[in-house]
Amino acid sequence: MLAALLLLLLASLPPSSGAQLPDKSKAKETPVATNGQPFPWDRMRLPKTVFPLHYDLSLHPNLTTLDFTGVVRIQLDVKEDTNTVVLHAKQMQISNVLLLAPEGVRPLQVLEYPRSHQLALVSDKVLTKGRKYEVQLGFAANLSDSFHGFYKSSYRTSSGEVRVLASTQFEATFARGAFPCFDEPAFKANYTIRIIREPRHIAISNMPKVKTVELPGNLLEDHFDTTVKMSTYLVAYIVSDFMSVSRTTQHGVKISIYAVPEKIDQTAYALDAAVKLLDFYDDYFDIPYPLPKQDLAAIPDFQSGAMENWGLTTYRESGLLFDPEKSSASDKLGITKVIAHELAHQWFGNLVTMEWWNDLWLNEGFAKFMEFISLDITYPELHVDDFFLGKCFEAMEVDGLSSSHPVSTPVENPTQIQEMFDDVSYDKGACILNMLRDFLTPEVFEIGIIRYLKRFSYQNTVNSHLWESLTNICNSDNLNEGGIKHKEFCSKSNVHSEASKWYSGDELDVRAIMDTWTLQEGFPLVTVEVRGREVRLSQQRYLKTDDPSLIEGFLWQIPLTYMTSASSTIHRFLLKTKSDILYLPEEVDWVKFNVDMSGYYMVHYKGEGWNSIIKLLKHNHTALSSNDRASLIHNVFQLVSVGKVRLDTALELSLYLSRETAIMPVTQGFGELVPLYKLMEKRDLVVVENQMKSYIVDLFRGLIDQQEWKDSGSVSERVLRSYLLLFACVRNYAPCVTKATQLFNQWRDSDGKMSLPVDITMAVFVIGARTPEGWDYLFEKYRSSLQMSVKSRMKIAMAVSPLQDKLKWMMAQSLSGEVMKTQDLPDVVVAVSKNPRGYKLGWDFLRANWHTMIKKFDLGSHSVSYMVTGVTNQYSTREMLHEIKSFFGSLTEETGSEMRCIKQTYETIEDNIRWMDTNFPLLKAWLDKRNHRVAHDDL
Repeated sequence: MLAALLLLLLASLPPSSGAQLPDKSKAKETPVATNGQPFPWDRMRLPKTVFPLHYDLSLHPNLTTLDFTGVVRIQLDVKEDTNTVVLHAKQMQISNVLLLAPEGVRPLQVLEYPRSHQLALVSDKVLTKGRKYEVQLGFAANLSDSFHGFYKSSYRTSSGEVRVLASTQFEATFARGAFPCFDEPAFKANYTIRIIREPRHIAISNMPKVKTVELPGNLLEDHFDTTVKMSTYLVAYIVSDFMSVSRTTQHGVKISIYAVPEKIDQTAYALDAAVKLLDFYDDYFDIPYPLPKQDLAAIPDFQSGAMENWGLTTYRESGLLFDPEKSSASDKLGITKVIAHELAHQWFGNLVTMEWWNDLWLNEGFAKFMEFISLDITYPELHVDDFFLGKCFEAMEVDGLSSSHPVSTPVENPTQIQEMFDDVSYDKGACILNMLRDFLTPEVFEIGIIRYLKRFSYQNTVNSHLWESLTNICNSDNLNEGGIKHKEFCSKSNVHSEASKWYSGDELDVRAIMDTWTLQEGFPLVTVEVRGREVRLSQQRYLKTDDPSLIEGFLWQIPLTYMTSASSTIHRFLLKTKSDILYLPEEVDWVKFNVDMSGYYMVHYKGEGWNSIIKLLKHNHTALSSNDRASLIHNVFQLVSVGKVRLDTALELSLYLSRETAIMPVTQGFGELVPLYKLMEKRDLVVVENQMKSYIVDLFRGLIDQQEWKDSGSVSERVLRSYLLLFACVRNYAPCVTKATQLFNQWRDSDGKMSLPVDITMAVFVIGARTPEGWDYLFEKYRSSLQMSVKSRMKIAMAVSPLQDKLKWMMAQSLSGEVMKTQDLPDVVVAVSKNPRGYKLGWDFLRANWHTMIKKFDLGSHSVSYMVTGVTNQYSTREMLHEIKSFFGSLTEETGSEMRCIKQTYETIEDNIRWMDTNFPLLKAWLDKRNHRVAHDDL
């Protein structure tokens, strides 16, 4: 998390990727199998003629030769007469394909169509509707050297020995690279898995081991219990030398944490958190966790943050391992959130799964949202509420571009599916669910999602199933489906009086409201104009574009909340039309809409509206909550980008920040102000750039000076301390540089044995990494450290060093993956690109190694889009836009030319150019005037 905060300091947050629609204009070619015969199926999605019921999967991975062999037997349910079974397999050799029919065993003809990763098994006799058959396939492949499928991972022991393990990552479309299967989420089945291994290794899978059988050649075969009915992407198995620690939850589920032997002492915190959170979800969802165990495994090489495989969740080491002496407050928050996210998926995603990847947000938006709901109750000391709003701001960053996509978007091929794993599916999904919960009340919302989970257990769903479950909660038909919680709530509560604050007369139609948030891209900008007691409201799409035609045709049903200077009561109003009028009981000094920013929309205060808010912040900022203040800072600067507010108005509002102490408004202040000088760094506008940097340091100087160089206070206070001291040191604030230099020297003199306060290590490392000797020393410590959180702080500190030769070397090191793991390459490349001495190096590196990186990280993946947008999103010149367009324009569809992140990149740079052309003169004039004013005050 601290790494993310650092990048916020050094830059505006990068948007993530999205997905495109398939191009309908291309004529369909008749597919031809590898042997030259016509392939009997011409679509990306599998036919619905045959469904799998059960997989019997036997695997033998060889960790010396780095390949694997296996046999899979799939029991089939035939829905329509057919002589062809079409399923998935990718880059594997297929052999001995048999049909096991009631009348006997016979071979099947196999046709392969690699372009769609499909196999067709052709029978000379018809498979009859309503009957059950089995097919058996032998297969062999190499362990993948990427981060998906059944792949090789390795780690180095403290004595320097390299040890190899094999692990799986099948979401979204990678199970097909590990065994032949029906690799789509709606083809749910049960799995019985057997794994052959050497005695020096262990094997774990989704279910507990039932027995181990000795085989010839000093091999062992582990047999695992049969799984519940589930999608292919949730199947998991690991062969390794991991050790584990275990505990049992109050509900009798065995929880185990697996890690490499030398790091098993860093698992205690995750074990406690997993036990506590699984018990919480068991109660909250009113549905017992259906498996006997839940394993959490820390994998040394892992591309994303974690994966929710049922019964065997997998994590980056930094997402699971915690050292109370060396890990920071933000590490603790990050680890607890990621465990909460993956365990929420055991219900949302695993028990009830989206029908197809277009509704991925039903999985991911919910799990992201539940991180905050669960931690708020189980870990109140983490103050998770202080961080939720940041997710909505991140989502709006990408959702304000015309290349955004609806939360629910048609997707077809694997690249488009990968692109769905972005800020829109996760963060916007969570923010609109939070808005809906606030709208319906938390009690009604909880009852509705319990109903949804109970009604669709072990099935697949679409958007509308969720909205139906949240409608008419206390209707007598629905009561019969609910649990005890449901009946108790409806008997003692008049739900409708609560909801009637929002609407009158007509029945509340959750689907009609939420379709406006999930089926169209973007979000609304609500314009508020107060005239006496009359409040005029209007809505339009917020969009960073100079093409007004793109704003037309959008209409949302917006659950508005507001408070005024006359009353702290939260008033509610559902805006369903383009414009409307509200009447206040009396005239007021100010009105604030979107209370606590619980709604996913921005607000523009027309007329004198912004001036009255600036006056309030100047004289009594605590009259508003910290989330309200953060949302005002965010909205006013974002409105500058679309020409609704003058830049000097936004800067006048920012002046109040000199008295701000709460984490969300402070970090949002940085988030809006820092990118302004980052744009100038790329244009060589040194004088104004330095004035802007000085303004930000002056604004927060009081708060920086208050920070102690030790670990104390709440999680939010500690995260803020790390952030402020880091910023102060990066900006060469003298008291900070002096203190950090002194501490770095002492730490180095003690050969790293001196215990630095965790919260300040980032600032100390950044200063240390400025000299070649300090950088080399830090790298040696990085190489030998077993603490992932310490390594990640060192890595970022080294990446923001001014030493260009070191920056180039570090990116090359991360790509080779020997000392710096390749999984960290995206973070390293983006951090180098945020570095004023490295931004061109980052772009040159991305361009030069593009083909290697898309092979390693996969087209459409979050890692690729994060690099594309993170490296380019601060450029603001036509020359750079031309250079970037000519590179991406030279790619083919196979090498990424169609990715949404490339369109986002062009849009973002165009927006930066427009911003600079419009606002640079205003910024210069405002800073000159302020300097003049400050100088005058000093006389």
